[in-house]
Amino acid sequence: MVFNSEQKSYTVPLVLSIILISFSAIFVKWSEAPPTILAMYRMWFACVFLLPVLWIKRKEIIQIHFTQLNLLFCSGIFLALHFGLWFASLTLTTVASSTIILALQPIIALIGGFFIFKERTTTSAIITMTIAIIGAMMVGWGDFGLSDEAILGDILSFFSVIAVVGYLMIGQNVVQHMSHWIYSFSVFFFTALILTGYNLIAQIPLFSYESREWGLFLLLAIIPTLAHLIHNWLLRYMNATTISMSILGEPVGATILAVLLLGEKLVYWQLIGGVLVLIGVFLFLTQQQKQRSDLHAKSA
Repeated sequence: MVFNSEQKSYTVPLVLSIILISFSAIFVKWSEAPPTILAMYRMWFACVFLLPVLWIKRKEIIQIHFTQLNLLFCSGIFLALHFGLWFASLTLTTVASSTIILALQPIIALIGGFFIFKERTTTSAIITMTIAIIGAMMVGWGDFGLSDEAILGDILSFFSVIAVVGYLMIGQNVVQHMSHWIYSFSVFFFTALILTGYNLIAQIPLFSYESREWGLFLLLAIIPTLAHLIHNWLLRYMNATTISMSILGEPVGATILAVLLLGEKLVYWQLIGGVLVLIGVFLFLTQQQKQRSDLHAKSA
């Protein structure tokens, strides 16, 4: 398969986003702060980092109409739910067990895309999706816990998948009508606001954390959040299903990092599963790119 320069420009940021987002679970595992505090400061700091871009594009903000504002707020709700549920999941089970549930994301996205956007897919795409999902299951199978606490962690991770797909589905629509920078800042701002409100209501301390924790807040705001910015930009050129499929690489990256940095154990079939995930992701993305190329050729 030979990629043209435009296709490569989409593949490289997707691969980069997988690497960046794989660090998210590690930072959460290192932290002792409550999950919603981690998520809240991740979003607030991300908003601060985006302020210079927001100033440059300030004229576009006044062009946001009420309907778009409502959609941005709804997207913020979904993202707040995703972070809150998934970070909580990581406190209850292993990185591999929690991130493996994310392998269900393309299935949920595919179903959502079918019912909401009337999107269609091909048999070959479903086959490659299945290969990647089987591989992702192999990566985490050895770490699936049998305790009630671990099972609860798996359930929370599953609901976080539904939430992030909702976030991507809304973004797929909204980002077509505004700058992806404005979209990202707006959603991050609403997410931070919602999480702040929750923490205040739940009476969770907002400031009494050690310097180490603040460092982790910053790392979360910079490294994995950059992956979300890449995804929001790519929503202009790819549908939510394709982006969700690329995120299947996260269980592989996060599990490898967990082995190296957290001492979590990895068995041989998990290594085989990781290879299957990467093969499935690669085949799926190349098929999507070929379909876009064929459509461009026909319309030219």
